[in-house]
Amino acid sequence: MKLLSTFLLLVSFSALRLSAVEVPAKVHELAKGELAALASDPVLVAAIQAQNAQGTTLDAIKAADKRWMDTAGVADFMKAIIDSPAGAHVRAWRQKHAYVSEVIVMDNQGANVAITEKTSDYWQGDEKKFTESFKDGGVTFVDKVKFDDSTQTYSVQVSVPVRDAAGACIGVICYGIDIENI
Repeated sequence: MKLLSTFLLLVSFSALRLSAVEVPAKVHELAKGELAALASDPVLVAAIQAQNAQGTTLDAIKAADKRWMDTAGVADFMKAIIDSPAGAHVRAWRQKHAYVSEVIVMDNQGANVAITEKTSDYWQGDEKKFTESFKDGGVTFVDKVKFDDSTQTYSVQVSVPVRDAAGACIGVICYGIDIENI
């Protein structure tokens, strides 16, 4: 029991220490460079435009979100997003960037368009990763360092706006950056 208590204390201390860590300057550099570059990729822009054109209502997105969260494992409707051409594209990109723990491509309402693996929910539209990046016509948003349950890493989420040819913000890409691997 004493060994378990000591272990839990060490884990708690490590979590507290990492949560107080400033976001490394390298993350801000990546946000302006490599991460912003993927946000203009024609495959992803086209996938977001296609999903936006469907005109899905927020109620339908919230219903899909509930189904997503109520489904254990990775169901076929989730695999369709992961294995879509845009999903394959971001997975291939991520494999070349070891510091990236996940990539989530979202439409103009924060619904998943492409993901590298199953996310904890389908609708990101009520989360800072979407709201802070999509507001004001699209801005880069770098969150605080946190423990990410879905990827089991200490990471920081970096969100960048995706723009159409006219420069309008049409969606957001969020990257989980593994700070222990950067």
